[in-house]
Amino acid sequence: MSAEPLDFLSDFTEQTSTRFVTFIGESMHRFDLAVTTTSRFYGKKLVTDLQSGLTAILGQDDLEEEGYLESFYRLEEDAAEDLRRFLALVVGEAHFTD
Repeated sequence: MSAEPLDFLSDFTEQTSTRFVTFIGESMHRFDLAVTTTSRFYGKKLVTDLQSGLTAILGQDDLEEEGYLESFYRLEEDAAEDLRRFLALVVGEAHFTD
């Protein structure tokens, strides 16, 4: 093991809020999600698919990007639409600051 120091680019702790949700959409695909709210990422949410372990940083703009959810979470189109409908309820607009 190397004795050289690590070069941290960022390192801090913050209180977050996580909502755990399980639902089945019209596609009959089961979703087990953890939606984390944080002060980072311009107000976007961290959305973790607990079955696959995949986590994306999502805002409203990402939901509107064609094929994004299908590609990232490896979903069929109908299952991705179920996920998109749910996320539209919980994911807000991004907040950019100067």
